[in-house]
Amino acid sequence: MGCFGGQSAGSKYAKLKGIGGSLSCGEIGKGKRVFVAIYNKLVFLQCHNGHTLCSTCKTRVHNRCPTCRQELGDIRCLALEKVAESLELPCKYCSLGCPEIFPYYSKLKHESQCNFRPYNCPYAGSECSVLGDIPFLVAHLRDDHKVDMHSGCTFNHRYVKSNPREVENATWMLTVFNCFGQYFCLHFEAFQLGMAPVYMAFLRFMGDETDARNYSYSLEVGANGRKLIWEGTPRSIRDSHRKVRDSHDGLIIQRNMALFFSGGDRKELKLRVTGRIWKEQQNPDTANLCS
Repeated sequence: MGCFGGQSAGSKYAKLKGIGGSLSCGEIGKGKRVFVAIYNKLVFLQCHNGHTLCSTCKTRVHNRCPTCRQELGDIRCLALEKVAESLELPCKYCSLGCPEIFPYYSKLKHESQCNFRPYNCPYAGSECSVLGDIPFLVAHLRDDHKVDMHSGCTFNHRYVKSNPREVENATWMLTVFNCFGQYFCLHFEAFQLGMAPVYMAFLRFMGDETDARNYSYSLEVGANGRKLIWEGTPRSIRDSHRKVRDSHDGLIIQRNMALFFSGGDRKELKLRVTGRIWKEQQNPDTANLCS
């Protein structure tokens, strides 16, 4: 099955050619360009003599009708747009596996939420514009961002800072974990929460929110007979690390508490964060964490 449900691309294209006398673009001609125009929800325009053109081609012909060379305005061809509305079209992510077909206007809303749409790179240390599926992004994080990779569902990280009195807005992706056949990103941030300098650690799931709910995780920091523990559900990487941070959905440690956990003269931050991941319906104390 291709991008047209049970119909072949050829049969769908043939239907468009069948109405090509009406759905024609003066710059490119009938058929294929018309399908591209409809598929991408472009506006159909017409010159004063009635020749039709899609909005994309208008910029290519420098605002001149390619048929009669008259200057183009912004007269929409509502008849062609009505025909376009009557068509059912495949999701633009059909090549990535989405089997859905939608009426013209429903298609755009679906595509903004489609589970098959590419993911943004979850790297938090810089703005990265790379998009892709999970296997591609895992390789991208490892090879391009040099992120540490770890197999297993437990972790132990140490954060050291020589001058803890300075808390600047900073973010790191410490590790990507592979467990239960899934990938998780551990983040650590330093920022001001109101007037209080804090540190925050949280986990994001490399997949959609629905699948993220199948897992839980805990984060723990402590020393000197005291400890803080956070338990929660990892957020999907559909949510940016900034959105997760601003929602305070993770382990938050005030600087004074972090220095207490560091021990010694409290002039150097030595914060050890441990954690584990488990499936939601398993008891984290008894389950085989990586089964």
